[in-house]
Amino acid sequence: MRKNTIRSGMRLVLAALVVIIITSFYYDRVAEILSLSLDAELLTYRLGIFCAAALGGYGVVLAAFGLVLPGTHRDSGVRIVPAFLLIVALVSLFFYLLAASFDTTRNPPRERLRPGETLTI
Repeated sequence: MRKNTIRSGMRLVLAALVVIIITSFYYDRVAEILSLSLDAELLTYRLGIFCAAALGGYGVVLAAFGLVLPGTHRDSGVRIVPAFLLIVALVSLFFYLLAASFDTTRNPPRERLRPGETLTI
C-alpha cells in the first residue's frame, strides 16, 4: 500500500469537495463578485461541477491504485488519517448546507419607506 499515493488521491477528493460546496451553495455570490451575466453564471456552475467531478474521479482512481501498489520505504512516515478526517468534515458540511438550504426562504426582506417615498403598484 502506497500511502503517499493514497494521500495524493485524498487531497484531490478534498479539492473536489471544496469545489462542489462552492459551486452548489455559493455560485450566486461568486457570480455577483465577478459581475457575471445569467448565462455566464450558468456556465460557471456547469464548469465547476464538471471540474469537481473530474478531480474527484481522478482522486478516487489514484487512491485505489495506491491501495493496490506495493509500499516503499518512504511510506512509513506518511499520515492518512488527517486527510480522511477532513473528507468526513467536508461531507458533513455539505449535508449540513444541503439541509439548511431546504429551510431558507427566497423572499427578500421588506424595507420601510423613507419619508417622501411612494409605492408604485
